[in-house]
Amino acid sequence: LAALRAGSGAGAMVLLHVLFEHAVGYALLALKEVEEISLLLPQVEECVLNLGKFHNIVRLVAFCPFASSQVALENANAVSEGVVHEDLRLLLETHLPSKKKKVLLGVGDPKIGAAIQEELGYNCQTGGVIAEILRGVRLHFHNLVKGLTDLSACKAQLGLGHSYSRAKVKFNVNRVDNMIIQSISLLDQLDKDINTFSMRVREWYGYHFPELVKIINDNATYCRLAQFIGNRRELNEEKLEKLEELTMDGAKAKAILDASRSSMGMDISAIDLINIESFSSRVVSLSEYRQSLHTYLRSKMSQVAPSLSALIGEAVGARLIAHAGSLTNLAKYPASTVQILGAEKALFRALKTRGN
Repeated sequence: LAALRAGSGAGAMVLLHVLFEHAVGYALLALKEVEEISLLLPQVEECVLNLGKFHNIVRLVAFCPFASSQVALENANAVSEGVVHEDLRLLLETHLPSKKKKVLLGVGDPKIGAAIQEELGYNCQTGGVIAEILRGVRLHFHNLVKGLTDLSACKAQLGLGHSYSRAKVKFNVNRVDNMIIQSISLLDQLDKDINTFSMRVREWYGYHFPELVKIINDNATYCRLAQFIGNRRELNEEKLEKLEELTMDGAKAKAILDASRSSMGMDISAIDLINIESFSSRVVSLSEYRQSLHTYLRSKMSQVAPSLSALIGEAVGARLIAHAGSLTNLAKYPASTVQILGAEKALFRALKTRGN
């Protein structure tokens, strides 16, 4: 209020301008009797709803329509990012008084206000009575601009809203660290599922050939062998070479062959074997997909975060990015926050119990 009074001359002189951004263009409005408006904020709130009273305190100085929907989207993005677009710069420099120190410009967004003040030198104000005046302008805008109807204003707002939202969503989808977060999450889920399914294959096939469990520890290899061997009674010297290829160990292949001849397992029907082999093939295909997904993750990490990958490895680096939410967030974190990522439960449990 002191700033408003300092710049005041005669009572009817225009002391304050208000900038309003709409889907159809920029509007610059002038306020009369600013001192009285500032002193009587409750009355301003009431007169905002009445078009006749609102016209007594606000008049349109200039209106700069957007040439196309693309230009409207560019200006909307600029305002949201706190950047002064050329269209806005031209409007302000053309229609605001040349003596910048005597001009007070009311804006709705503090970011764009700070940008205007820094680049163009106009004093900007937000909140308080400005917010109420902008509320009235938003309500009566189609009556302030000649040739603009309420329907056309709503259509422009809807069109710009769709374009703006679509552009933001596209930007998010194209963020490469999103792909990394999804990949590492899927990789962890696959590890759990493959382990669960492999244990099911071991139990199921173990009724027929229990000795194989002790010889082969690797889950994927066990599933491949269960799929290949089938009925242990049909295993012979001719299949030894294929066994060596699957186990990549001649001694293990010989041990499997010897165990099959003296196995204590129960006999199994052909239909049961078909189901076991079918399920084993699914687990094997999941394991193969897990390998290809890990290769994809490594290539993505080398493109997106090469330094992080070189420092702590692709998998751990991807998990850090996933915990942080994005690569940008991770880059902004202090060392003390990075230190406890993924160990929040353990940390707070230790703080609560006063343990290590």
